Amino acid sequence: MNIDLEIYSPVQQIKNTLFDEQGITLHIKRDDLIHPLISGNKWRKLKYILKKASTQNKTHLVTFGGAYSNHLLATAAAAAKLGFRSTGIVRGEEVTNDTLFLCRLHGMQLIFTDRESYRDKPALFDKYFGDDADAFFIDEGGASAEGAQGCAELVDELTQIYDHIFCACGTGTTAAGIINGLQSRGLNTEFNAIPVFKNGGFMKDEIDKYLTAPAPYQLHTGYDFGGYAKTDDKLIGFIKQFVADTGILIEPVYTGKMLLAIYDLAGKDYFKPGSSILAVHTGGLMGLLGMKEKF
Repeated sequence: MNIDLEIYSPVQQIKNTLFDEQGITLHIKRDDLIHPLISGNKWRKLKYILKKASTQNKTHLVTFGGAYSNHLLATAAAAAKLGFRSTGIVRGEEVTNDTLFLCRLHGMQLIFTDRESYRDKPALFDKYFGDDADAFFIDEGGASAEGAQGCAELVDELTQIYDHIFCACGTGTTAAGIINGLQSRGLNTEFNAIPVFKNGGFMKDEIDKYLTAPAPYQLHTGYDFGGYAKTDDKLIGFIKQFVADTGILIEPVYTGKMLLAIYDLAGKDYFKPGSSILAVHTGGLMGLLGMKEKF
């Protein structure tokens, strides 16, 4: 089975008077353009997971997520494209929405489960698929060493060395992968993680468990805006202005928070004059469909 889908992810500069005044440059890695549905870090994280499943002759992908999970949709789309069956175990009561509609359209079977049972994903997998020799467990968000391996390849695609790389963090897998990539190439680029969860200091442990070797990086908490998928008027206003100014669509769960953090840090003189910054657009734009009323 050929798992090597083509990746097209350009880098483009973001112009703003704030950056001109600070003497810094901001570029954005457009991973949102990799694929319409397997977008952003989703394909990077799934690449080696799916290779592992194929090597083990597994034909049925089983994974986990909330009702608006971009990971569920990406897995469903990847499964359909590559010839796997797929099942999504969904946290919470049974609902219908645009994301789950697209999951079903790509052939994904959905199982809804209560939030308490959802905490133990291996147990859920065993409950429903323990006797299915074709089933392959994929953790929520693609969190895994294989996911980090795929994300590390982002660094190999860069044609310029940056002083800073920024990325939003949900599972820590993408962050760990990029840090591993920087280490393997011997780059002194400072990695900056923006946790999207409230009290996000715990994200350090999540990142560290997927590092191939200890490495320094910065963890900027305080940009969660109340917690996962939480927003406020400041964040929504920023996103609307950014999209109108750049034509680059972003969402409030991940990339919106990460970019606002960069703008905020720039305004606080965090970056030395002459600094070059790369922001990683991790896709997930379907998440906007569950938050339309906030705009």
